[in-house]
Amino acid sequence: MYEYKFVRVELKGFIENKPVENYQEIIHDHARQGWRLFQIFAPSTQGFGTANHFDLIFERAI
Repeated sequence: MYEYKFVRVELKGFIENKPVENYQEIIHDHARQGWRLFQIFAPSTQGFGTANHFDLIFERAI
């Protein structure tokens, strides 16, 4: 059995959205805690069909 954790990373910018936080460091921090990056998901879109955030989905065995 696994447990999952979702971490939202906001994007900013008009034409070229860039992460507000260092997503690579978030992934490394979670890996040190035993989490494995499972998926990156961009669920919402704004005016021009671009995402305004993405979710890092982590999993680890219970």
